[in-house]
Amino acid sequence: MLRDTIKAAQIEAMKAGDKGRLAAVRLILAKLKDKDIELRTAANVPDDDVVVTDVLQKMAKQRRESITLYEQGGRQELAEIEKAELAVIETFLPQQMDDDQVNAAIAAIIAETGAAGMKDMGKVVAALKAKHGTQLDMGKASGLVKAALA
Repeated sequence: MLRDTIKAAQIEAMKAGDKGRLAAVRLILAKLKDKDIELRTAANVPDDDVVVTDVLQKMAKQRRESITLYEQGGRQELAEIEKAELAVIETFLPQQMDDDQVNAAIAAIIAETGAAGMKDMGKVVAALKAKHGTQLDMGKASGLVKAALA
């Protein structure tokens, strides 16, 4: 399980004295605890690895946005901190699909669903997220779906 891997990484970072990695892993575990608390009242709780992957993807997206803003604002030292956290977060994410693989998956889903135009974009994006949601950035993928359907 992914959660166990993250907890093991926390212990390894403690033993190694790697303060930067330890801080990032603790951030991940804190976000997971927040998500667990949020899901206590949920009617249907998804698989644990799906929850963990979702939290990690959101954290990675936040770090990428922060890096861009810090670099635009000339705050390179803060951007470097975010980059270090992003590197730790990405070690726990499943292998991401490259652009060619994403385009092939989109083409296959368009053929499966019989999507003909922009009115079917929601159906294609939903199917793409259901099949490959953990392996790609949905923000970038929705742009690729839009281009494929246009």
